[in-house]
Amino acid sequence: MFKQYIGWKFTLVAVAVVIIVATIWFVNNLSENIQQEETKKVATWVEANRELLQAPADANLNLATEIITTNTTIPLILTDDHGNIIDHRNLDSAKVASGKKYLADQLEAFRRQHPPFIMRVDATANNFIYYGDSLILRQVRYYPYIQLMVVALFIGIVLFALSSTNRATQNQVWVGMAKETAHQLGTPLSSMEAWLEILREREENLPLVNELSKDVDRLKLITDRFSKIGSVPQLEEHDLVAQVESMIAYIRKRAPQKVSFSLESAEQELTAMISPPLFDWVLENLLKNALDAMEGKGEIRVRIENHPAHITIDVSDTGKGIPKALQDKIFTPGFSTKKRGWGLGLSLAKRIIQEYHKGRLTVRSSEVNKGTTFRIWLRK
Repeated sequence: MFKQYIGWKFTLVAVAVVIIVATIWFVNNLSENIQQEETKKVATWVEANRELLQAPADANLNLATEIITTNTTIPLILTDDHGNIIDHRNLDSAKVASGKKYLADQLEAFRRQHPPFIMRVDATANNFIYYGDSLILRQVRYYPYIQLMVVALFIGIVLFALSSTNRATQNQVWVGMAKETAHQLGTPLSSMEAWLEILREREENLPLVNELSKDVDRLKLITDRFSKIGSVPQLEEHDLVAQVESMIAYIRKRAPQKVSFSLESAEQELTAMISPPLFDWVLENLLKNALDAMEGKGEIRVRIENHPAHITIDVSDTGKGIPKALQDKIFTPGFSTKKRGWGLGLSLAKRIIQEYHKGRLTVRSSEVNKGTTFRIWLRK
């Protein structure tokens, strides 16, 4: 399914690129044709002016006059040999009236756009006709780009809406699954607690009952965590140092002997508003991931830092690290680098920190074969 999604995504991008390239090519080709036609019109206009200047007094100049007067779209500026502006046509009259700077700027722009036509006045003097692009040509050139931007904006809004809808649907599925898991665990747990009470009646069963009670308490904790997914947890003021120490102690008992743990904190007590069951779930997930990354030996370091407005908790390991290409994907639901992983742990952990604790969970740093550091950022 993931490959199909990538395939469709690539196809859509390829089609979009083809449409954009084809549109730009067509627009450039069309604007080039219009520009050539406008150049011919200016050449005809220049010839008509030349005929008016050189024609005898009794000549019929109706055609030349009509050609000159019908040009109402192409802007023109007429100058002498020294570059002084003699006349102009089809420019913004309001801007022309405001001062000579507008005409000078337009003349400079026309010089950059097209070479001038030269019209001989007499044996010693020439006039130069500079012209620019008409409004229609400018619209043809730029309108498709504006249209593409509008279409791209529309597509972006649609994709964002679809993404938000998918996330909302995904969240509903996750919440429903978590609630159902907690419900399904509740019934056998109640039965197990009842059986434990029966076993406690015989003294010789007490060692076994004590061990079974620990497992039942653990299952109850897991059930409590799942039941809190989807609801607004009650945040309480707790000592983060003690909370982290407790979770490290729990993981240390279940870790290989060649794995060492260390906790660094400049303060003995540091309080923050957290949901203890859910926060422990995040820490447990990060510590277990660190154990899996080290494959039985290495060091796990947890560092707590107190800042004026927030607290950071860094969980570092000396494991195999995460390639840069995968660092943006590890929080995606369903993505896992483990052969038997479901890809839910880090996604749930990020959800717990961001949505419930209003903090952040990120990969602070990672280097292949050297280790990874995850950072939890919490407001005070």
